[in-house]
Amino acid sequence: MLRALLLSLSLGFFCAFQFVVSDIQLGSRLVVGESSLWVSKNGDFALGFFNFPGLPNRFSIGIRFNSNSIPSDQRKVVWVAGADAAVTDNSSYFELTRNGELVLFDSSLNVPVWNSKTNRFSVSSALLRDDGNLVLLKDREEIVWQSFDTPTDTLLPNQKLAAFKMLRAAREISRSSYYSLHLEDSGRLELRWESNVTFWLSGNEAVMSKKKMKIGAVLTSEGALFLEDQDLIRPVWSAFGEDHNDTVKFRFLRLDRDGNLRMYSWKEDSGIWKPVWQAVENQCRVFATCGSQVCSFNNSGFPECSCPFNTFASVSDPKCLVPYQKPGCKSGFDMVKYKNLDLYGIYPANDSVISQTSSQRCKRMCLENSACTAVTYTNDGNAQCRMKLTRYISGYSDPSLSSVSYVKTCLDPIAVDPNVPKGKELEVAVTKSHNICLPCLIGATSTTLVLFLGFQLGIIVYIYRRKEKLAKKKADRFSKATNPKGLMVFSVDEIKAMTDNFDHSIGPQIFKGIMPENELVAVKEMEATLIEERKFRSSASKIGTMHHKNLAKLEGYCCELGRRFLVYEYAKNGSILDHIVDPLRRKKLTWRKRTETCLSVAKALCYLHSECREFVSHGNLNCGNILLGEELEAKLTEYGFGLCAADKDVEDFGKTVLTLITGRYEPEGVVSEWVYREWIEGRKETVVDKILEEDFDVEELERVLRISFWCVQADERLRPSMGEVVKVLEGTLSVDPPPPPFACARSSPTNSSESSQSLYEP
Repeated sequence: MLRALLLSLSLGFFCAFQFVVSDIQLGSRLVVGESSLWVSKNGDFALGFFNFPGLPNRFSIGIRFNSNSIPSDQRKVVWVAGADAAVTDNSSYFELTRNGELVLFDSSLNVPVWNSKTNRFSVSSALLRDDGNLVLLKDREEIVWQSFDTPTDTLLPNQKLAAFKMLRAAREISRSSYYSLHLEDSGRLELRWESNVTFWLSGNEAVMSKKKMKIGAVLTSEGALFLEDQDLIRPVWSAFGEDHNDTVKFRFLRLDRDGNLRMYSWKEDSGIWKPVWQAVENQCRVFATCGSQVCSFNNSGFPECSCPFNTFASVSDPKCLVPYQKPGCKSGFDMVKYKNLDLYGIYPANDSVISQTSSQRCKRMCLENSACTAVTYTNDGNAQCRMKLTRYISGYSDPSLSSVSYVKTCLDPIAVDPNVPKGKELEVAVTKSHNICLPCLIGATSTTLVLFLGFQLGIIVYIYRRKEKLAKKKADRFSKATNPKGLMVFSVDEIKAMTDNFDHSIGPQIFKGIMPENELVAVKEMEATLIEERKFRSSASKIGTMHHKNLAKLEGYCCELGRRFLVYEYAKNGSILDHIVDPLRRKKLTWRKRTETCLSVAKALCYLHSECREFVSHGNLNCGNILLGEELEAKLTEYGFGLCAADKDVEDFGKTVLTLITGRYEPEGVVSEWVYREWIEGRKETVVDKILEEDFDVEELERVLRISFWCVQADERLRPSMGEVVKVLEGTLSVDPPPPPFACARSSPTNSSESSQSLYEP
């Protein structure tokens, strides 16, 4: 796992120049490169920029503890503007504008990435209060906006969580970023996974009496979590930290990345934040805390995640999927028994429950159901069989559990049955080969084989030397110019000679070419008016240093006589667009190839956005510049020449995915609206390309459509990062149903549950 978030956060703040401001005046600004802070009057809290873990070029703005009594590596962040909004340039800034808005501005993209939307409230100043609350003031007295109303993952003492508002676990790239804490109008706190699975409820005596109350949750400075009737100012439910009423200066309540809600107290004697209460006592009972793995406790009493299903695979599966796959099993099935193991499906999380049955009947029902992947049988006085219809399964293993689980496996030779002793396997192998005289066979053939190989080797050497001489002569026709990055620089005449005067098209403005030494290449002609010569050469030199298996490697370029060409490694099967518009070629794009292509393109964009030395956009992603190699593997071209924000690439990716799934290449927006309408009305199967003849995975289709609709949201703030898209497509991150992508209303700054809406929220 990545380093602890707060260690990285504190490093971002540590060297900052601090100054206390009783009033933050209109026009005040914090700049990334200046490392300045706004500090509360008592010095306990500070507002400033910090880095995300492992992402040194991404900066967010937030509030954290700042007391001198807390070491710098323990100064926890308690609020982040826009939840995970980030900028990428040292000249980017956070400003209280003249019209009274807090704005986080990315200078490299020249766009605001978050703002408080308070320009109509006549704001006169701002203040970071001694309790850690950032407030905007009207006439220097009336609070018109406050950070306490827009919590992220943390509540500070006396900060209230109102009905219909929520906390969301910190969104680091991890399995836990889809946990949330909700306060419903029922008057109960609910911990949820993927917004629709509730795995913990607080109590509330008022619920039983069905009395309608105005309920709010609050953390007290004495170390108690209350659900309060805000009209009568009395608690209807409470939870107390183990140090309740002790003298503790700093406390907070946080929804952690592992899905548990915890109360923390600062212990000055030991210099640590100590958890003094947690909602779910048994961490393994937090829904999907291990993602698609199984949770158990080690000898030290700490929870750990493991994959019991990897014994059935020739290669360890990092996703830890249940081994059974309906289409691929030819030799029958078996059910492997696991004692003291409770399994449950997580995508979708809808186990079928059969009551009053036996364990043998439970196992047999799964064998007889082609969609069943595993079952769990429990009998604690009420016999119950829970059937899973998905390969995405989580669970809890402990000797105290009476549950028994059966996992369906395939009997094909590639599978390994852990119940068969290795000695027996070896014995069978020896028995099968007992009557073969292996030494005799080798002796009879070795001499002939050596003579044959020697003869063949002589022929190969002769042909190779002859070809080498011919290629050297041919190479003399090409210039030897290269730029400092090692890219070949061609003239227009050389491009024409290479492509036989653009005779063989393999895609839109893409031609087959032959380099010196008979190396095949793909030559792409760019629109010269889109980028001036100096920037074109600079961009070509930069992307020439990039290497990713799903980026077509740039071999060279031409920038001459008002024309622009890029010379890429050759892709035998042309572009995606060629396959979409040609029914015969489209048949090659099976469902598996289409989903693999989506994931490959997503990984390539993620690499460009977050794994290069600096942010690189594509700017013009479409089916025409995605090439397909010999095995139909995706290769992205034209990357690095467009100037746009990441969300533009995300939107283009969503449109490209919808084109791939539907097989329709139509005007902008038409496919998106039609597909969304079919999906929202429960007819998602109808959008899949008819040429596939219904040979597709329904669960995978749902996941792909959901993330596509998030990508094409009209409100760019709701679009996910490409890193999140990759996780969703891999199946390690779940995704909520999206709002309509083409009519997304801007949210009110006073409603935190709306203003922080994301692909992980309902």
